[in-house]
Order: sequence, then structure tokens, then C-alpha cells
Amino acid sequence: MGAYVLKRLGQSLITVSIVVLTVFLLLRLMPKNGYFTREDYVNMDRDARTAYLRNLGVLDDPFTQFGRFLSGLARGDLGRSITVYPRSPVLDVIGEKAPYSLWFGLAALALSMALGLGLGILMARFKDRFPDGAGTVYVTIVRAIPSLIWLFFIQQWVTALLGWPMVFYEDRPVSWVLPTISLALSGIAWYAIWLRRFMVDEENKDYVKFAVSKGLPWKRVMRGHVLRNALVPLVQYFPQQILLTIAGSLLIESIYSIPGMGGLLVSAIRQQDNPLVQALVLLYSVLGVVGVFLGDLLMVLVDPRIKLAESSGKGAAA
Repeated sequence: MGAYVLKRLGQSLITVSIVVLTVFLLLRLMPKNGYFTREDYVNMDRDARTAYLRNLGVLDDPFTQFGRFLSGLARGDLGRSITVYPRSPVLDVIGEKAPYSLWFGLAALALSMALGLGLGILMARFKDRFPDGAGTVYVTIVRAIPSLIWLFFIQQWVTALLGWPMVFYEDRPVSWVLPTISLALSGIAWYAIWLRRFMVDEENKDYVKFAVSKGLPWKRVMRGHVLRNALVPLVQYFPQQILLTIAGSLLIESIYSIPGMGGLLVSAIRQQDNPLVQALVLLYSVLGVVGVFLGDLLMVLVDPRIKLAESSGKGAAA
């Protein structure tokens, strides 16, 4: 187990490094005018711009720049925003935006897991009957129709019917409800359809039929065998879903004008704010890699039959 954890930590570090290095180098191939605010670019002559870029260090070779970036990262310094929030420390910008995405993400995650897992159990319990059909219709609508369409429909219809605000206001709690529900809808569908699938697969296995033939109560079989085993492949994705949901949703935050992390990366890329882009790519890649890593460990905790340690010179069972 310990050897596996160290091995995966090393792999995760390499993966994050490759992602960050690739983005770092690609950003250096873009035009240098992205390092100036509009006012600075207009007010500087050519020599002043060159001196400014040399002072920033962006005229050095890319690998020297990457070394400086890693040195700053080790000190907890990710640089300063250039164009999105001129001269503001990147960590301060992220720290200002993160709480909005965090709280909306946690609320939406709790809602999506509670309703999604409940709906999945209901669909599996009443397979090929009305609850299953209704749940399938919901999942199909959410997954087949472009999310922008039904999100705008919900926003327009609910606000017109209930008189709720169409956008987020920090001092009006009622304006928090629709963004949370909208953020949870896709998660509800995802948890429901996959849990239903895994539960139906488990119900058709021989050990379940044998348990029922022995006279065990159906509810006990469903709860103690079917549901528990159906959750094993699902829990692998829980940490990744949790971390990325908390990190923010570009679409939801844009529709409801939430000042969170969702639209920050797009704004940074559009305005070529390289330090901010680098920091956000690092954040999202770490969240994704850590989510996969924690998912593997969570599977071991849920199902002791899964072994991560290597034995007899062979690879890990998981």
C-alpha cells in the first residue's frame, strides 16, 4: 500500500509538471502585447516596451523563465496579474474568487449526491416501471439537450413565475437558490444513471439470486449486497467530481453573474494574462490528478477485496 501511494504520488507530480510546462511554453509562443495593459501599450514607445518586457524576464529563453516560475512556486509566489487585475498578486485574485465557487460547489454537490443517488436507487428498485421511466426521461433531457438551452429556460421561467432575481446578489439569499439547483442538475443525472446501471448489473449476478433463494429479505439484499457493490465503481469518481465541482462552473457562474472561479480562466486566456493562466492551470491540473488518486484509495476503503499493493512481482490488482 505504501509503495503504491509513493508510486502514484510520483506519477501525479510528473503529470502535473508536464501539463504546466506545456501550457507555460505555449503561452510563450503568443504575441508579447498580452503582457501590457491597453493603457501601458498605448503610452509606451517601442524601446520602453522592450525594456518593460526585459524587466519582466519574458525575453529570456522559455526554460529559464520556467525555472523562475518553479522557484517562485516553491516560495508561494505565483506572480502578479497583468491584464485582468493589473498588478494584483495572483494568489489574492484566486483567494477572492474561490469562496464563491467553493460554497456554491459544496451546496450543489450535496444536492446532486442526495437526489442523484436517491433517484438511481429508485430507478433500479422499480426497473421498467414509472419511476424508472420518469428518471430516464429526466436524464435524457439533461444529457441530450445542450445545457445552455435548459439553463436559460429554467432561469427565465422560474424568475418569471416566482419573481426571483435573475442574477446573483450577495445580500439576497433567494438569488442563491437557482444557481445552486442549476449547478446540481447535471450531477443528479450523472449519479442517477450510473448507480442505476451498476445496481441492475449487480441484481442479475448469481450471488444475489442465491441470497434471495435462501430466503433473505429483498431489502436486506438490496442494501447489504447490491447497493454496496454498486457503489464501488462509482466512488472512484467521487473525489474528482467533488474537487472539480467546488472549483467552479464557467457556464453557471456566467449565466448568474457569480464572481467565482468559473469565468476567471477564460478571461485570463482571452486577455493573455500569463501568470494568472499558469496559476489556474496548475490549480485545475492538481485538482484533477488528486481527484483520481483519492478515488483509487477510496475504492480500497469501500471494497477490501481490492488490493493496491504489489505482490509476487506482479502489478497492482487495481
